[in-house]
Amino acid sequence: MTLASSQPTPSTVLPRLPEELLERDTFLLKRLGLAAKERSMAAYERMGLHPSHHAILIALDERSHETQGAIADALGYDRGQLVGLLDELEDRGLLERRRDPEDRRRHLVSLTTEGKRTLRRLRTLAQEIEDSFFADLSGDERATLHALLLRLAEQHEPRCARVEPPELG
Repeated sequence: MTLASSQPTPSTVLPRLPEELLERDTFLLKRLGLAAKERSMAAYERMGLHPSHHAILIALDERSHETQGAIADALGYDRGQLVGLLDELEDRGLLERRRDPEDRRRHLVSLTTEGKRTLRRLRTLAQEIEDSFFADLSGDERATLHALLLRLAEQHEPRCARVEPPELG
């Protein structure tokens, strides 16, 4: 799958934004975030899914069985919204839910074989989206950008902070 570029054609060239805005890094991050979101949404919609579905499948893949509450907490999703997203994934046969035998109030959620196949396709899609979006950057520039973004994310978004393993001693 090749992603189409969203570069404006000569007939759709928009007026340039004010210089003062272009000098603001937070403004650029916001605009780029919106552009990345639009491209991503279109690509995921072609697969009949949403980036939130992808995030849920990744969370499940990293932890073989999860409770619905743990998934919501890990991803920062509203628990009520998560139930709807899980319903959609379950309807597509990508995950299964069953009662926790140790606590009947909880549901354990796991990937199905089809969910694992779909996750592989979604990982490929995500890589294609990134490769297209960052095509103008060299590999070294992309690595530097990622390192800087991760450093900022670790500072400003608690869920991005690295957890240091406990010292053995």
